[in-house]
This record gives sequence, structure tokens and C-alpha cells, in this order.
Amino acid sequence: MIGLVHQDPPVIGSARGRMDRDLAHLSDEGLLSLIAGSDEEALAELYDRFGGVAYGLALRILREDALAQDAVQEAFLAVWRTADRFLAERARASTWVLTIVHRRAVDLVRREELRRGEPLETAPEAAAAESVEETAELGFQRRVVQEALRRLPPEQRQALELGYYGGLTQSELAERLDAPLGTIKSRMFTGLARLRELLAQAGLKESFTN
Repeated sequence: MIGLVHQDPPVIGSARGRMDRDLAHLSDEGLLSLIAGSDEEALAELYDRFGGVAYGLALRILREDALAQDAVQEAFLAVWRTADRFLAERARASTWVLTIVHRRAVDLVRREELRRGEPLETAPEAAAAESVEETAELGFQRRVVQEALRRLPPEQRQALELGYYGGLTQSELAERLDAPLGTIKSRMFTGLARLRELLAQAGLKESFTN
């Protein structure tokens, strides 16, 4: 059987501000399906979702910024070329993508050691496989929480984001938003209750709401 021949995309970068269509509603698996058909916007959306997590994983292995960036770039090119080989029944898309990142980072370690003629200081390899799984799971959980937050009413979402991510107390929120303290407490209580429901529906039991 003759497979698809992919040409490399001109640039792998963020999709924000340049996409003609909204792909945010698609699952990671749905994006990989589009990428298998040479959809550059789908690749850019996937990069938006996993680029930061992928860089963090590569940096933990390589310990050098430039090499970590190279590993991520090579990994997403590999995703572009091999997306048609992804099988959803075998692995979650996030795990598949980050496993490729891990492999590229390890390849770069070996390449640099040969080039420099000496061992490259890297993170312990023993925890590498577990690190990929944990990183994939954290990335998945983060996106589930972000999607749930987007479904809250704006005033509830704003209060929760400023309170949990911004580190503001309820009194500071009341001052920042020019609203009564009782109103802020009500927004956060109602928002948290709804957020727990949304996360439970998505199968995420543990979160920052606990």
C-alpha cells in the first residue's frame, strides 16, 4: 500500500492570530487525523497545545535551551510526517506526541556526545518513560481545566482565574473588580461548584478545586 507523502510545513509555530478556522473544539486525536492529511493549521493548533509541555520535557533531558528547542522542532516535524501511523486505540494522542519528543531529545543527546567527544550532562534516564507519561497526563489535565473554565460565565471565570492563578485573596479580588466581598464569594463558590461538575463529566477527578 502506498502511503501519503508529506512535504514539510514551511514553519512550525503558533496558530494564534493566523488561522482561518477555529480548531480549538477538536480533540487531539482529531487534530492528528487532519495532520495526516497535510493540514498545516491542525499542526499549528497541536503545537499550541503541546509546544510548552514538549519544551519542558526536552529541557529536562537536554539541560540546554537551544538543544531543547531543536528537539521540539524535530519532534513536530516527525509528527507531521508520521501522523497517519497514530492509532488511538493504542495510546492517547498526548502520550504519542510526547514520546516522540522524548525520543528526539535522547537522539540529540547521543548526537551531541558524538560531536563533542564527551558525555552531555542530562537528566537521569531511568525516570524517562515515567516522565513522558506524567508530562502527558499533566498536559491533558491542564487542557481539560482550561476548557472547563471557558464554559463558565465570564464573571465566575474571571474570579477563579484571578483567585487561583493570580493568587489574589477574596478581599483583593473585591477591590480589583470593584465588587462587594459577598458578590466575589458567591461568584467563586458558584463557579467552583460548576467547575467540579464539568471536570467530573470530563473524567477528571483531581484538580486544583479539591
